[in-house]
Amino acid sequence: MRKLLIAIPVLFTFMMMIYSCQSADQVKQDMYYTNGRDYYIKYCQNCHGAKGEGLGSLAPPLTDTVFLKENRNKLVCFIKNGMSEPITIHGKKYQEKMPDFQTLANIDIARIVVYITNSFGNKQGMYTAEQAAEDLKKCK
Repeated sequence: MRKLLIAIPVLFTFMMMIYSCQSADQVKQDMYYTNGRDYYIKYCQNCHGAKGEGLGSLAPPLTDTVFLKENRNKLVCFIKNGMSEPITIHGKKYQEKMPDFQTLANIDIARIVVYITNSFGNKQGMYTAEQAAEDLKKCK
Protein backbone atom coordinates (compact mmCIF):
# COMPACT_ATOMS: atom_id res chain seq x y z
CA MET A 1 0.00 0.00 0.00
CA ARG A 2 2.83 2.37 0.90
CA LYS A 3 4.50 1.83 -2.50
CA LEU A 4 1.20 2.56 -4.22
CA LEU A 5 0.81 5.83 -2.30
CA ILE A 6 4.28 6.89 -3.45
CA ALA A 7 3.93 5.57 -7.01
CA ILE A 8 0.67 7.40 -7.80
CA PRO A 9 2.00 10.95 -7.23
CA VAL A 10 5.28 10.13 -8.99
CA LEU A 11 3.42 8.68 -11.97
CA PHE A 12 1.03 11.64 -12.04
CA THR A 13 3.96 14.10 -11.96
CA PHE A 14 5.73 12.23 -14.76
CA MET A 15 2.56 12.22 -16.91
CA MET A 16 2.07 15.95 -16.36
CA MET A 17 5.65 16.65 -17.40
CA ILE A 18 5.18 14.72 -20.65
CA TYR A 19 1.84 16.38 -21.33
CA SER A 20 3.21 19.89 -20.77
CA CYS A 21 6.14 19.46 -23.15
CA GLN A 22 5.68 21.31 -26.42
CA SER A 23 7.80 21.36 -29.52
CA ALA A 24 9.76 24.49 -30.39
CA ASP A 25 7.44 24.98 -33.38
CA GLN A 26 4.37 24.89 -31.15
CA VAL A 27 5.94 27.38 -28.73
CA LYS A 28 6.71 29.71 -31.66
CA GLN A 29 3.15 29.42 -32.96
CA ASP A 30 1.77 30.11 -29.49
CA MET A 31 3.94 33.23 -29.23
CA TYR A 32 2.77 34.45 -32.65
CA TYR A 33 -0.83 33.71 -31.65
CA THR A 34 -0.61 35.62 -28.37
CA ASN A 35 1.08 38.63 -29.95
CA GLY A 36 -1.33 38.43 -32.89
CA ARG A 37 -4.27 38.58 -30.50
CA ASP A 38 -2.89 41.83 -29.07
CA TYR A 39 -2.49 43.33 -32.55
CA TYR A 40 -5.95 42.06 -33.54
CA ILE A 41 -7.48 43.80 -30.53
CA LYS A 42 -5.67 47.02 -31.38
CA TYR A 43 -6.20 47.12 -35.15
CA CYS A 44 -8.96 44.69 -36.19
CA GLN A 45 -11.42 44.01 -33.40
CA ASN A 46 -13.24 47.32 -33.73
CA CYS A 47 -14.58 46.25 -37.14
CA HIS A 48 -14.34 42.46 -37.16
CA GLY A 49 -15.51 41.93 -33.57
CA ALA A 50 -14.12 40.26 -30.48
CA LYS A 51 -15.31 36.88 -31.71
CA GLY A 52 -14.65 37.51 -35.41
CA GLU A 53 -18.36 38.04 -35.98
CA GLY A 54 -17.94 41.12 -38.18
CA LEU A 55 -19.87 44.38 -38.05
CA GLY A 56 -23.22 43.99 -39.76
CA SER A 57 -22.92 44.81 -43.45
CA LEU A 58 -19.83 46.98 -42.91
CA ALA A 59 -17.11 44.46 -42.03
CA PRO A 60 -17.13 40.74 -42.84
CA PRO A 61 -16.83 38.05 -40.20
CA LEU A 62 -13.62 36.07 -39.89
CA THR A 63 -15.45 32.80 -39.32
CA ASP A 64 -15.55 31.53 -42.92
CA THR A 65 -12.88 28.85 -42.61
CA VAL A 66 -13.08 27.96 -46.32
CA PHE A 67 -12.49 31.57 -47.44
CA LEU A 68 -9.61 32.03 -45.00
CA LYS A 69 -7.99 28.78 -46.06
CA GLU A 70 -8.32 29.53 -49.78
CA ASN A 71 -7.05 33.10 -49.34
CA ARG A 72 -4.49 32.68 -46.58
CA ASN A 73 -1.66 33.99 -48.73
CA LYS A 74 -3.74 37.09 -49.59
CA LEU A 75 -4.58 38.01 -45.99
CA VAL A 76 -1.26 39.84 -45.62
CA CYS A 77 -2.13 41.94 -48.67
CA PHE A 78 -5.54 42.79 -47.23
CA ILE A 79 -3.99 43.81 -43.91
CA LYS A 80 -0.99 45.72 -45.28
CA ASN A 81 -2.66 47.42 -48.26
CA GLY A 82 -6.30 47.50 -47.25
CA MET A 83 -9.08 46.33 -49.49
CA SER A 84 -11.52 48.18 -51.70
CA GLU A 85 -13.01 45.48 -53.94
CA PRO A 86 -16.19 43.68 -52.86
CA ILE A 87 -15.81 40.41 -50.99
CA THR A 88 -18.30 37.59 -50.38
CA ILE A 89 -18.24 35.80 -47.03
CA HIS A 90 -20.82 33.16 -46.04
CA GLY A 91 -22.76 34.13 -49.20
CA LYS A 92 -23.05 37.78 -48.15
CA LYS A 93 -21.41 40.57 -50.16
CA TYR A 94 -19.36 43.22 -48.34
CA GLN A 95 -18.44 46.38 -50.21
CA GLU A 96 -17.00 48.72 -47.58
CA LYS A 97 -13.34 49.67 -47.89
CA MET A 98 -10.91 48.13 -45.40
CA PRO A 99 -8.17 50.56 -44.31
CA ASP A 100 -4.52 49.74 -44.87
CA PHE A 101 -2.00 49.19 -42.10
CA GLN A 102 1.20 50.20 -43.88
CA THR A 103 3.04 50.83 -40.62
CA LEU A 104 2.83 47.20 -39.48
CA ALA A 105 5.98 45.13 -39.90
CA ASN A 106 5.84 41.76 -41.69
CA ILE A 107 6.20 39.89 -38.42
CA ASP A 108 3.28 41.78 -36.91
CA ILE A 109 1.10 41.00 -39.91
CA ALA A 110 2.15 37.33 -39.72
CA ARG A 111 1.16 37.31 -36.06
CA ILE A 112 -2.28 38.70 -36.91
CA VAL A 113 -2.67 36.04 -39.61
CA VAL A 114 -1.75 33.30 -37.12
CA TYR A 115 -4.31 34.65 -34.68
CA ILE A 116 -7.10 35.00 -37.24
CA THR A 117 -6.45 31.65 -38.91
CA ASN A 118 -6.36 29.84 -35.56
CA SER A 119 -9.34 31.53 -33.91
CA PHE A 120 -13.07 31.79 -34.58
CA GLY A 121 -13.31 28.11 -35.56
CA ASN A 122 -10.18 28.18 -37.72
CA LYS A 123 -7.19 25.86 -37.18
CA GLN A 124 -4.59 26.53 -39.86
CA GLY A 125 -1.31 26.40 -37.96
CA MET A 126 1.76 28.56 -38.30
CA TYR A 127 2.40 31.42 -40.72
CA THR A 128 5.83 33.05 -40.51
CA ALA A 129 7.17 36.53 -41.15
CA GLU A 130 9.16 35.03 -44.03
CA GLN A 131 5.93 33.71 -45.58
CA ALA A 132 4.38 37.14 -45.11
CA ALA A 133 7.30 38.81 -46.90
CA GLU A 134 6.97 36.38 -49.84
CA ASP A 135 3.20 36.79 -50.05
CA LEU A 136 3.47 40.60 -49.88
CA LYS A 137 5.64 40.52 -53.03
CA LYS A 138 2.65 38.97 -54.85
CA CYS A 139 0.11 41.62 -53.84
CA LYS A 140 -1.72 43.31 -56.70
